[in-house]
Amino acid sequence: MGVLIVSLTTTEESPVPTITITSIGADEIERLAPLWQTIHEHHKGIAPTLGPYVDAATSWRVRRDVYETSLGREGFAFIAAEDADVGYALVAIGGDDRLWADTWVVGEQVAELVSLAVVPTARGRGIGTRLLDAVDAELAKRGIDDLVIGVVAGNEKAIRLYERRGLRPTWMVLSRFAARRPGNR
Repeated sequence: MGVLIVSLTTTEESPVPTITITSIGADEIERLAPLWQTIHEHHKGIAPTLGPYVDAATSWRVRRDVYETSLGREGFAFIAAEDADVGYALVAIGGDDRLWADTWVVGEQVAELVSLAVVPTARGRGIGTRLLDAVDAELAKRGIDDLVIGVVAGNEKAIRLYERRGLRPTWMVLSRFAARRPGNR
């Protein structure tokens, strides 16, 4: 696993933090648990009307399985750390790319950014951008040009970040979950 050292300046008054972005494998998935929980809580906060949400333990158990499957194929992950882990990106490769090729001209493989997380105290400092830079570099190394990313409805900051990187809204998923119906909560 490689290491990329990135120096980020926060403000003139604060010291320059050193962010280390490191690729990680399936054997380090547990490092992602507390970071995933920040995403889970963020989703609940920005889209409360989409609940009810599963509890934290269930959320991590299901997400961990998704990550193990993704990394067990050709996927990869990067983690960003200062004194502690502050964010990560996890990418799946080798899904059913026909879901895109039936409508759009795509390459042989389409990567999916399964998760991008930055802890609340580190947001707005360019860490997500640096993680996406690492993702793009890895995809380029693998000869993969196409990337899809899902975003929870209402996560406007994430949408703006992805659009600045050239991604565009392509497919909208609507849901009807029985637990949302009146009387089922």
